[in-house]
Amino acid sequence: MTLPPPTESSTCLITGASSGIGAEVARVLAQRGYGVTLTARRKERLDELARELSDRHGVRADTVACDLSSIAARHRMIQTLEKRGRAVEVLVNNAGFGSAGRFQDLDADDELRMVRTNVEAVMDLCAHYVPQMIQRRRGGILNVASTAAFQPIPRQATYAATKAFVLNFTEALHTDLRGTGVTATALCPGPTKTEFNRVAGIDEGLVELPGVWYSAEEMARAGVTALERGRRTTVPGPANLIGAIAGRLSPRAFVLELLDRFYPVGK
Repeated sequence: MTLPPPTESSTCLITGASSGIGAEVARVLAQRGYGVTLTARRKERLDELARELSDRHGVRADTVACDLSSIAARHRMIQTLEKRGRAVEVLVNNAGFGSAGRFQDLDADDELRMVRTNVEAVMDLCAHYVPQMIQRRRGGILNVASTAAFQPIPRQATYAATKAFVLNFTEALHTDLRGTGVTATALCPGPTKTEFNRVAGIDEGLVELPGVWYSAEEMARAGVTALERGRRTTVPGPANLIGAIAGRLSPRAFVLELLDRFYPVGK
């Protein structure tokens, strides 16, 4: 399974493209000659990245400002792409955020917005674009989950649950799409040096731990490569893979107690 070749009318829609893994995925795809449509809330950041990609790689780079937590905003974005005549042949659902702290101490509205962004938006965009890809018999979906998806995490209860949904949804979708010419891949990054950590309230000192944290570029390249190869799931980095396997296979009571005692986020 390979990605469909770029065409004049096709585009790669990348959510959460203003920074981090989303921006790096856009760079990787543009480097390979794909036109991209960048979406996030921060229009200035998107426009800056679009200019960079167009100047450096000669590709068409469009931008659409959108708050992915809003159904109405998502549908306006879809309509904008349709008016521009863009056929989404690669969909990268990267937009998402986390929080840190005991669930009972966190803002309920923010937690609900996280579910709408991390879960609802992923399913909504897949529901819209997957049938179109199947009709063309080509396309690829890259959904960004996390190693947090492999076990529940105290002090990140909502975030881990949303990423578990993304992982399970994508793995099932991958199987549903067999024989259609379309593929779906879940990218499960571990600790990555992005703005996510500041937004989630993660101690920036932890980012400097050697051998644990990866760059957004490393995660993006691994995700695009896995999508090209038609893989169901990819967990880049040996430490991340070991942690994911341990999280999935270990008894829940043991994992929860261990994470509650030693997981450094949200303390």
